[in-house]
Amino acid sequence: MNKDIIKGHWHEVKGKLKQQWAKLTDDEIVHMEGTYEELSGILQKKYGYQKDKAKEEINNFLHKHHWDD
Repeated sequence: MNKDIIKGHWHEVKGKLKQQWAKLTDDEIVHMEGTYEELSGILQKKYGYQKDKAKEEINNFLHKHHWDD
């Protein structure tokens, strides 16, 4: 998985993040600035995901929106 995908599609991605994960705040989304690791860490904290589950959820999210190519 190319971790730059999130950065490359950031303007599109950030609008969909709150739809997918409603517990994310606007400040958190702005702070992560498209960084895969930041998103993973916030999902672990907010949703109680283990590291592997956070990665899986992010990858599924990217695939769902066709941002994984």
